[in-house]
Amino acid sequence: MLHEHGVEKTTLADIAAAADVPLGNVYYYFKTKDALVAAVIATYGQAYELMSAELDQQPTPQARLKALIQAWVGNRELLARHGCPVGSLTCELDKRTDGLRTQAAAVLAQLVGWAQRQFEAMGRPDARELAVALVAAYEGIALLANTLGDPGLVSAEGRRLERWIDDLAGAAA
Repeated sequence: MLHEHGVEKTTLADIAAAADVPLGNVYYYFKTKDALVAAVIATYGQAYELMSAELDQQPTPQARLKALIQAWVGNRELLARHGCPVGSLTCELDKRTDGLRTQAAAVLAQLVGWAQRQFEAMGRPDARELAVALVAAYEGIALLANTLGDPGLVSAEGRRLERWIDDLAGAAA
């Protein structure tokens, strides 16, 4: 619900109704909406850890990066409807003065760090810059696909990013 409607528009009562549980049950686990948001951010961080562990099963850094891109393309419909879950949440929380923004930004930093390690394994001295460019391309296309309601943009950007990864791998070799 936070992804679909945003933090400010979503209430604990909305969450209770969607989960078909009494509001008191939600309050039992989450005393405030901020506590719920912090739990969602932690869940996104755990999901990135699981995803990176799965991607790490690929034989080469090039294959790992391309598998990440394919995962993004596989979520193109969701991205076109609501944008990137973590990116959207981070942008919304950026307007607040509490620590939730920092927690959400740390989740995106996890992704940048993972991508940086892949580029380093490819022998790229500019690994940090490439990792930032990769995540920026994803976040940017998620925003455009959402704004324009066009999941095809994600597919096209995925193909471009795969060619870019292949070119970088070839240059590193």
